[in-house]
Amino acid sequence: MNSYTSRRNILRNGMGAVAAEWLLQRDLLAQARSNPLAPKAPHFEPKAKAVIFLFMVGAPSSIDMFDPKPALEKYAGQKLPESYGKISSQFTEGNTPLYPSPWKFNRHGRSGLPVSTLYPNVAKCVDDICFVRSFYTESVVHAPAMYQVHTGRVLTGFPSMGSWVTYGLGSPADNLPAYVAMPQPEGTPEGGTPCWGSGFLPAVYQGTLLRSGPSPILHLKNPPGVTPQRQRATLDLLQKMNDLDTQPEDSEMAARIASYELAFKMQAAAPDAVDITKESEETRKLYGIDKPQTRDFGTRLLLARRMVERGVRFVQVYSGGGPVSIQWDAHSNLVNNHEKMAELTDQPIAALLNDLKARGLLDSTLVIWGSEFGRLPMSESGNGRDHNPHGYTMWFAGGGAKGGTSVGETDELGLRGVGERYHMRDFHATMLHLLGLDQHKLFYLHNGRNEKLTDFGGNLITKLYS
Repeated sequence: MNSYTSRRNILRNGMGAVAAEWLLQRDLLAQARSNPLAPKAPHFEPKAKAVIFLFMVGAPSSIDMFDPKPALEKYAGQKLPESYGKISSQFTEGNTPLYPSPWKFNRHGRSGLPVSTLYPNVAKCVDDICFVRSFYTESVVHAPAMYQVHTGRVLTGFPSMGSWVTYGLGSPADNLPAYVAMPQPEGTPEGGTPCWGSGFLPAVYQGTLLRSGPSPILHLKNPPGVTPQRQRATLDLLQKMNDLDTQPEDSEMAARIASYELAFKMQAAAPDAVDITKESEETRKLYGIDKPQTRDFGTRLLLARRMVERGVRFVQVYSGGGPVSIQWDAHSNLVNNHEKMAELTDQPIAALLNDLKARGLLDSTLVIWGSEFGRLPMSESGNGRDHNPHGYTMWFAGGGAKGGTSVGETDELGLRGVGERYHMRDFHATMLHLLGLDQHKLFYLHNGRNEKLTDFGGNLITKLYS
């Protein structure tokens, strides 16, 4: 027997092998710690590389925008037939009169899809849009329903879908946030920060807020007397100190270290990314930035385009938030509410779709329009509508979505989805699929369980994409 023992043999066998493996894993963890947002390969060839999610806070009425119901005209003023059963919403019990849409629907584009007069500019884009008319959520209350749309659960504490996407794919932009959220200037939605939070995922995957005004990202400028060279030297020293005192598996510290480096890089890149004065006058007019009613939302959508153009992976833009007067929450005065909110958003949304298409970005950018639920076909307060989680419309454009099509349907009164109904798990599974992510392979070990965005799994909405 050869009793000669070398250092190499020790490392290859026994405790030496364990030590070598630990050293290797430590180095790999340290590399990941240095850039947890480094680009990662998708599970399969993606149809989309980025997402822009347009969330209409307070819940627009699908049956007044994208899902016409002639039967409401026929039975206007009557009670819901008993065959529909008892309907409970947040404030009504289904015993108020049926309320026909105050707006006219027309067919548009080569596809002939119907859109109401509320959205005349979006109507011109229907050949690029796939309408899914039979989504449902499981709460009649705004915040839990928002959590379900954003995180897949009606409770807080779970990662938002933007966090899951950036966890799974990383970001090609190393000098801008991977995930951006732009709320209404008047305030956040009822769901608040969990709608773009990272939950139990490392904090580096949470959304970064962009605000309205001349400084969308706060604290980009150095204090007086702090030069870039001095700041770089300070940051390098801080990073060395962190390396001496940080365990590789400490994700919270890793996120903070990465945020320092990203913040330094953003100081050079972000001012250019958010400077819309560099856009042509024609482009600014396209988004309605020259008009007071569309200036804010148009600016945020133009920023969204500039973000995905520079490699930002996921952008959430909110229409509505803060006071009820600036939400789509029309419990009364449906006409006044929806016409005001539609005027703020219609032109900018159409501009975003047309601008992305003209720049060759629509094919790789999935644009999603949606809300936490829809609204009932019965009246509330005589001229409004209560919440309807049983069947409502969300739509998709670009990023592999099959334009000029509709998927699913609601019953003749627009109350419930019929036939193919789609849960938020199905929505999330399909979105991940279009980004090249397998819902079952994207998981994170938390409290002894491999948690997923889609929980126990959703069904792909195959009719949505080509």
